[in-house]
Amino acid sequence: MATREQLRAKLERDKAQVLERLELLKADSDSAGDSREGSPFGKREEEATEAFELEKRLAMERSLRDSLAELTRALGRFDAGTYGTCEQCGNEIEPDRLEARPQASLCMRCKAQKSKSVSGAP
Repeated sequence: MATREQLRAKLERDKAQVLERLELLKADSDSAGDSREGSPFGKREEEATEAFELEKRLAMERSLRDSLAELTRALGRFDAGTYGTCEQCGNEIEPDRLEARPQASLCMRCKAQKSKSVSGAP
């Protein structure tokens, strides 16, 4: 079982990795823009491929930013002394859940309820 210090260290490592991936994505995007600059795009296939790649990159960036926000919130809960407490019911989040997903903000019961309400299940 991971200690709180180990969980915090993992959150900090994960946050650093996400920031690094965002920087790499931005650098890759910048260099892709430089390589296209000035070239004529007359073919629809090229334009479609470029649009698809842009959508894919934007989706990846959105996912990384969402992960970064979760990690930042979890580290903030550490600083506030509320880490490991379910944000919905106030009960302790299961240690196994925190070990598997240190940025978790809901206990398993509340997470299951939230998933049911989002999916529309009775």
